[in-house]
Amino acid sequence: MRTIDWDTNTGTIKLIDQTLLPGEYRVIECATLSSLCKAIKSLKVRGAPALGAAGGFGMALAARLSGAKTMDSLIQDLEKAAEIIKSTRPTAINLAWGVDRVLHAVSDAYNTSSVRDIAVEEAIRIADEDVKINKQLGKYGSELLDDGDVVMTHCNAGRLACVDWGTALGVVRSAVEEGKSIKVVACETRPLNQGSRLTTWELMQDDIPVTLIADSMAGHIMRRGMIDKIVVGADRITEDVVFNKIGTYTHSVLAIEHEIPFYVAAPTSTFDFKEWEGSVKIEMRDPDELKFISGVQTAPENVEVYNPAFDATPMENISAIITEKGVFHPPFLLDEIRV
Repeated sequence: MRTIDWDTNTGTIKLIDQTLLPGEYRVIECATLSSLCKAIKSLKVRGAPALGAAGGFGMALAARLSGAKTMDSLIQDLEKAAEIIKSTRPTAINLAWGVDRVLHAVSDAYNTSSVRDIAVEEAIRIADEDVKINKQLGKYGSELLDDGDVVMTHCNAGRLACVDWGTALGVVRSAVEEGKSIKVVACETRPLNQGSRLTTWELMQDDIPVTLIADSMAGHIMRRGMIDKIVVGADRITEDVVFNKIGTYTHSVLAIEHEIPFYVAAPTSTFDFKEWEGSVKIEMRDPDELKFISGVQTAPENVEVYNPAFDATPMENISAIITEKGVFHPPFLLDEIRV
């Protein structure tokens, strides 16, 4: 199934609980707004494009559950729901983008019934478009990969981070679909090991060769000539930086040192044309995510922990940005991408 979807029979959201992978594959149901918000905060659903769909479906769910009898009160309920959903993950822009897109779509409604119908239709449209966009993005990105390449990636930017197919891993999938032999090196990606838990799992499901390394091994294998290209995803792209899972910046610096192309794959919905590095709030994660692994304590209980979820990679460190509109090379002019 898709990573996240709308169940038309029950009027609820169905999603893969990614916190259980790779040990258990389980689809859960979110029948209330609070259950969806908890799923987003706990990373049961995560990844920029998937969060865009979650934002849209969350608004559809809020519209269905609202008991409002008038247009004004229903819109007020949706505006309140919008703020609640957006607050769950402040750094990734797609979540707010999905919320706002549905909120804008229902502004054309003429009664409460049409608000609810339009909200569901627009949310489903967001999810359907995500799959098409990732396929197009993957097609463009595959041109950057050569037969026999070993590609390093960070965190999870595959189908689990999207509705389906993936961004960074979508590039790999598209290249493999074209008949190219591609191998992947996946960094474990602290603090939540989304590379080791999710990226390796989904690549193995597709029989794409993958090797897992610790984050601290990246420089070692680059120096030994074991990496040909690096492809990562993004959670927000501003004019000056790319925000992605913590550790991405370090890989970009190492890539420059070892003359390895460093590519970012992301849909245009991940671009933020209003903010810059200093104005974007970096999400801080629970210290226990570093002090415990699967409930096992791995650090002193009272140790001070610094645990940001994301870092920022300057544009000058990036070889190209891959989008559904094509591949963009430096100097990056966001106005060209916006068109």
